[in-house]
Amino acid sequence: MDYPLLRNINSPKDLKKVPENNLSSLARELRRFIIDIISAKEGHLGASLGVVELTIALHYVFDTPNDKLIWDVGHQAYGHKILTGRKEIFDTNRQLGGLSGFPKRSESPYDNFGTGHSSTAISAILGMALASKLQGDNTTQHIAVVGDASIASGMAFEGLNHLGVTNTNVLIILNDNAIGIDPSVGALKKYLTNVKAGTAKDENIFECLNLNYSGPIDGHDLKALIFELKRLQSLSGPKLLHVITTKGKGLKKAEENQVVYHAPGKFDKHTGERIKKDSTAQPPKYQDVFGHTIVELAKKNEKIVGITPAMPTGSSLKFMMDEIPERAFDVGIAEQHAVTLAAGMASEGYVPFCNIYSTFLQRAYDQVIHDVALQNLPVIFCLDRAGLVGQDGPTHHGVFDLAYLRCIPNLTVFAPMNEMELRNIMFTAQKELKGPIAIRYPRGRGVNMNWENEFESIEMGTARCLKKGSDIAILSLGHIGNTVTKILEGLDQDKRVGHYDMRFAKPLDQTMVIRIFETYDHIVTVEDGCAQGGFGSAILEFANAQNYRNQVKIFGIPDKFVEHGTMGETHTLAGIDFDAIFSYIKSTLNQCD
Repeated sequence: MDYPLLRNINSPKDLKKVPENNLSSLARELRRFIIDIISAKEGHLGASLGVVELTIALHYVFDTPNDKLIWDVGHQAYGHKILTGRKEIFDTNRQLGGLSGFPKRSESPYDNFGTGHSSTAISAILGMALASKLQGDNTTQHIAVVGDASIASGMAFEGLNHLGVTNTNVLIILNDNAIGIDPSVGALKKYLTNVKAGTAKDENIFECLNLNYSGPIDGHDLKALIFELKRLQSLSGPKLLHVITTKGKGLKKAEENQVVYHAPGKFDKHTGERIKKDSTAQPPKYQDVFGHTIVELAKKNEKIVGITPAMPTGSSLKFMMDEIPERAFDVGIAEQHAVTLAAGMASEGYVPFCNIYSTFLQRAYDQVIHDVALQNLPVIFCLDRAGLVGQDGPTHHGVFDLAYLRCIPNLTVFAPMNEMELRNIMFTAQKELKGPIAIRYPRGRGVNMNWENEFESIEMGTARCLKKGSDIAILSLGHIGNTVTKILEGLDQDKRVGHYDMRFAKPLDQTMVIRIFETYDHIVTVEDGCAQGGFGSAILEFANAQNYRNQVKIFGIPDKFVEHGTMGETHTLAGIDFDAIFSYIKSTLNQCD
């Protein structure tokens, strides 16, 4: 499909040559280009469609990259990437060796700051602006685009609180579409709704923070946007422009179903209809096993509550929100609050399941230590998307949790190998737990079609011997143990290799580990977390304390950030794929002969 205006734009300099009355046509082309590519290649769709006019206006008015522009989170930055020299390679977006799905400093001088997690843009842009002032630069403009869901986060408020007492040339653009990935929640959302309706109280919350507030204005009206941006460009000091946009703008299906079309997968670019995947029956996603199980348990245990920071659909806590809404809480993009809220409820005798993506729990580390573990409160952390997550890349890989949780006193760390183990540990934790536990499970599907088994209790700190051997023992933790099972099925000397599903990274099943070290000469540990400080490290620490000298090989994520790609490609990059482990086992068996 031809793009008569867009095809000639390879930088904001080219954009500035387009007559202002032609920019609406350019916006239509840019939307169509995004839809054409994402319909076939997949990616985050709705957020970028919603800010097409805003993206054009920002690069049209400001002197980027000399003026600094940050897109909070980065889901909305596709148009930005296309207009800043990456149009010809945009079809490589989120593919191995291709463009990142998020702004990335090493990718382009127009990506002034990497933004994969939300609510960091205000602090970052203020840091840049203060650095400019220290260098005697009072002319560079600093702009951050922040969504209404992101601006409700604690870190965003911290940034606004500081910004208001500076005289920096910072413009915060509040992109208000009433939705993040799921609909926005909380009192601030209600306030913004009242502002849009003209029913808010006279005193503006942002003016109370000493920001020069303007708006709300239509974020799809290019003429109004350009006029207001030029006006604000001439004003000094901290400013906030409130723009109203529609997530998914320009694709009817994306406007109608904004949650699904945040990242819809492949779809028909003309109709917007999602392309159905293989209808062959498949095992469930781990997130859905969690969602159905917590509802099942909560119906029998009235003390169970569910908590998630802004990810009810992604975590499948939505099932509980639909069936038992009074005991399921979406707290917005507020991981620290989610953890301490869970601690408060646990202190009053409730059984909180706090469901947070592994990579997002990093943001609440202090709360896990001080508010939960130090007080030994029985909070059940369900860490979705643990391990490598594929095309979202290094900002979203959940590979550090084993290392950063294993060192915390009182905290149990468990990783189920399959769906039944996830159900059983959830069942066990809600009735037997005396302290906190972290249950980590991966993105994607399990391995069993018949997973809704009768619940069985799991004895804390116990491993499972799946297969005995004579020469090599493979100790796996979590879902990656299924890869080990397939490896053993492909070995012609499989009787010489034992397989142990360790389940608990903490506490270790010491009785089992002692038996393994006294039986096998070669020990192999396999995990989908970072090798340094992870499960394999725990085995080595124990072996050293017991003065064992067996050969130990650790398969885990190396000491580097793994780039984006398919799940299989990222496992290969990390050296924890089938072929890498299989080759090592074969080679070691040959050496034993």
